[in-house]
Amino acid sequence: MKILIVNGPNLNLLGKREPDIYGNDSFETYLTSLRQRYPEIEISYYQSNVEGELINRIQEAGFSADGIVLNAGAYTHTSVALHDCIRSITSPVVEVHISNVHKREEFRRLSMISPACIGVICGFGMDSYRLAIEAIKEHGQ
Repeated sequence: MKILIVNGPNLNLLGKREPDIYGNDSFETYLTSLRQRYPEIEISYYQSNVEGELINRIQEAGFSADGIVLNAGAYTHTSVALHDCIRSITSPVVEVHISNVHKREEFRRLSMISPACIGVICGFGMDSYRLAIEAIKEHGQ
């Protein structure tokens, strides 16, 4: 099984950015633990602050990956282009958020990409990514 994790803008600052919301661990540290937990899954990772680069990477993997875990960051709330990209590929996509976006600012409650995804997981910290992997595993069976 091959799963791609894609993180959008500002998620390169995990561990430094607003630790009261996002925690103290970098994503790279968490990724190591995910790979150890799922040795049978090839987990690839990509992060960019640039919308077009996210789209390019999703399109590259979107016909061969067994699933994509996408934390689009702030693009979640604004990107019709990401929505269209997700709709254009065959790999299932799970939308992920570290924080519970429904307990935050009003604008974070609207997702442009949710309708294109097979599901949404939010509010479980970094564990949201693990839950998305579990969802993809179940979806593929």
